[in-house]
Amino acid sequence: RYPFSMSDAFTRDIKKLGLTDDGMTYLDKFRILITEIGNAMGYIRMIRSGGLLHTSNAIKFVPDLQEIIKFEDLVASENLAPQTVEASKNVDSIIDTLVTNFAEGTNYFKILVNVFMNEFRSPQNLHLKNFYMFLPSLTYNFVEHMLVSKEKFLKKGKGEGVFTDDGLSMGMAYILKLLDQYNEFDSLHWFESIANKYAKDLKTKSDKDPKKEVKTANLTIKKLQGFQREFELLRFSFNSARVFFT
Repeated sequence: RYPFSMSDAFTRDIKKLGLTDDGMTYLDKFRILITEIGNAMGYIRMIRSGGLLHTSNAIKFVPDLQEIIKFEDLVASENLAPQTVEASKNVDSIIDTLVTNFAEGTNYFKILVNVFMNEFRSPQNLHLKNFYMFLPSLTYNFVEHMLVSKEKFLKKGKGEGVFTDDGLSMGMAYILKLLDQYNEFDSLHWFESIANKYAKDLKTKSDKDPKKEVKTANLTIKKLQGFQREFELLRFSFNSARVFFT
């Protein structure tokens, strides 16, 4: 298992590089970049879902999708005007498109993977072969960000905040797929390692004498439970995002 101590040491080393002009660390910038990529993927899925909804609403007027009646043949058999024949062709074309889109749809995620896969794995991007090693520190940075954002969200007048964000999970899943690094990341057993760490920390704090420094102990336990919960939510979100690319 990839130990938390290594992730923490890497995060500290990144902070030593200094801050950007807007007061963020380079790890913060990296998290934002991956999140924006994931949000773009989520937007694409939302558009696709909207398209499928529109198609299903339009095709409900077709009585039998297995045996589609050709209007062109019916119109031609009645020797109707050429304009009517041309209109029947348009109707048949629209129905064929609806049936195809409803039955198969378009897997945009697969298309985006195929388009960028070779570029990400090309020699000029060889540095990305260690991308999966950044993810433990990146996920910890994200969890810290989410805890701060949720706190802002609950405190009125303290700035804008969010209560959920699946952009990082989508971005991680997409880039790992492009680089074919799912197995490498799984070999770190990072989520198992971090879950074990917080379980031990909580047990250690709970086993201490409750009469000594009760308030401090309760605050520490609450903080640890917050980190534990956010990592669990991130793990669920990441595993769900991976389904889109399998």
